[in-house]
Amino acid sequence: MNQNFRMTSLLTYTLKNLPNTSKWALRFCMRPLSSSSQLQAAAASQTKSKKTLAKPNIRNIVVVDGVRTPFLLSGTSYKDLMPHDLARAALSGLLHRTSVPKDVVDYIIFGTVIQEVKTSNVAREAALGAGFSDKTPAHTVTMACISSNQAMTTAVGLIASGQCDVVVAGGVELMSDIPIRHSRKMRKMMLDLNKAKTLAQRLSIISKFRLNFLSPELPAVSEFSTSETMGHSADRLAAAFAISREEQDEYALRSHSLAKKAQDEGLLSDVVPFKVPGRDTVTQDNGIRPSSLDQMAKLKPAFIKPYGTVTAANSSFLTDGASAVLIMAEEKALAMGYKPKAYLRDFMYVSQDPKDQLLLGPTYATPKVLEKAGLTMNDIDVFEFHEAFSGQILANLKAMDSDWFAQNYMGRKAKVGLPPLEKFNNWGGSLSLGHPFGATGCRLVMAAANRLRKEGGQYGLVAACAAGGQGHAMIVEAYPK
Repeated sequence: MNQNFRMTSLLTYTLKNLPNTSKWALRFCMRPLSSSSQLQAAAASQTKSKKTLAKPNIRNIVVVDGVRTPFLLSGTSYKDLMPHDLARAALSGLLHRTSVPKDVVDYIIFGTVIQEVKTSNVAREAALGAGFSDKTPAHTVTMACISSNQAMTTAVGLIASGQCDVVVAGGVELMSDIPIRHSRKMRKMMLDLNKAKTLAQRLSIISKFRLNFLSPELPAVSEFSTSETMGHSADRLAAAFAISREEQDEYALRSHSLAKKAQDEGLLSDVVPFKVPGRDTVTQDNGIRPSSLDQMAKLKPAFIKPYGTVTAANSSFLTDGASAVLIMAEEKALAMGYKPKAYLRDFMYVSQDPKDQLLLGPTYATPKVLEKAGLTMNDIDVFEFHEAFSGQILANLKAMDSDWFAQNYMGRKAKVGLPPLEKFNNWGGSLSLGHPFGATGCRLVMAAANRLRKEGGQYGLVAACAAGGQGHAMIVEAYPK
């Protein structure tokens, strides 16, 4: 790429002009809120002047509220649980938060990525465990990191079509206990033994056994179509967009600093306590760990060695957690006396080359959903993008700010536009809060809804990339106070 992709880094500039990291972290994480009165006044005037995205003859669909379990590093307090335990906890937390009668819920949908074979339809098992009626249907969807996004938009479709009035959507992931299979040769031998009818047949099958049959098969961490891991792809993407290791570490530190501030100020109100059986009650995310650039710089590359720039410090970590949101037709919510948090408006799914553009879903989905809604980047008050890797986020920001990329890769005349950093992931993101694959989408939507209410904005944009070169974006509109 001979086009100049280098963009002046606000992060780098800020760091180089402050004497130490701790002061920078404090100032940077406070910066989006330091002029909160001005922002709120501006947002209030915008809210009065902006149009609503309600469409004639189409039902308004609202998020009444949403919750999530604390997101925890895998291998910690949730390590002895099963996925349906976490999903059940999220459903129970939602019932407690909203007091919605269980028999009012028409349908339940959950997203997940790495399925526990005993509870392949985890939505159904969690619903029964949480006390929902056995007459309430439930199904599970999978779409990599946008699985709960798919759960929510499926709920939107059910309500918009008049099939349902009340749907619970959510997601769950338990990376502490992933299914590990026997090798294919061992599985085949065991199935053949099960079919054998005589001792001679069994002995004949057993005689073919070899020690290498015992080698286990771990769940794939690479793309099936390309055989490349997502981290390796993120490293190549960062290199293609000339994003330095320092820039990636700076962005990761920003995420952790903002998340820590939001946690300390009680802004992460979607988190509900969870009493882990046989353990203490978990009350907050445990992956938020603001460090220093010096400490982060000591880590070795995680994927492309020894010259890669993606490390454990600037990547999202393996996470256990679950989320759930209550979605209703607006007229149903009002009839039941609820004050919704937000409207769910236009959404868009995209797919592109899983080899070289695996993580660029937000860049492709953002302009399409904005055009569909009749909005521009300037109309958006709150941005909530999924942070798989610092390099992925910064690559998307550079792609969105490049006319050359828009013209040569997206078939567009002009660039999408750069989201203002002061509106971007202000309460942290997946790098710091955690990323349970199947549950992140609901967290993004609730973060956008809660930030809109807190900051006085009207429109939020949620976007995420996903394995397979896919992506999703959605417009969230604040519900009038």
